[in-house]
Amino acid sequence: MTTRLQTRGLSADPLLQWTNLALKTAEMMVASAQVIGHRTTRIAGAGLSPSEHDQREFTLMGQEKIEAATESARAMTERLIRINGRLWTEASTQMFAGASAMWSLATSPSLAASFERQAALFDAMRAPAFGATGFAGSAARLAHSVLKPIHARATANARRLGTR
Repeated sequence: MTTRLQTRGLSADPLLQWTNLALKTAEMMVASAQVIGHRTTRIAGAGLSPSEHDQREFTLMGQEKIEAATESARAMTERLIRINGRLWTEASTQMFAGASAMWSLATSPSLAASFERQAALFDAMRAPAFGATGFAGSAARLAHSVLKPIHARATANARRLGTR
């Protein structure tokens, strides 16, 4: 039987997100080192007159970097737009809740009502701290989306070039 926590998966736990990001980064770095080693050897071996096959590979190197950087920038921009929207919504909601609680406290008709409304104001002021924890994984998800196209190309190249 699947629990609710299991179905939320990676996005439910910022620590898991950062750990996964570290693993993906390490995997990308190893793959990149393999690809750089292969291509450097190939460039050195080609010398001043690379074959047609070498020229295609060398051209592909530049194209891949431009495409990965473009996809990465697009992913970052899209994610930041979503984060900004969420931040604005949260900030507005909390600002109005705080202002309402302060107004309610200021217009308390009795001492007993004042104590109750102070507690409500305290809850309204404490809510942003709890709301901020919801954004704890946003940076990790942003980093994942930025890394994904670069990781995909590096690992694909390591597989492709490692078989030759």
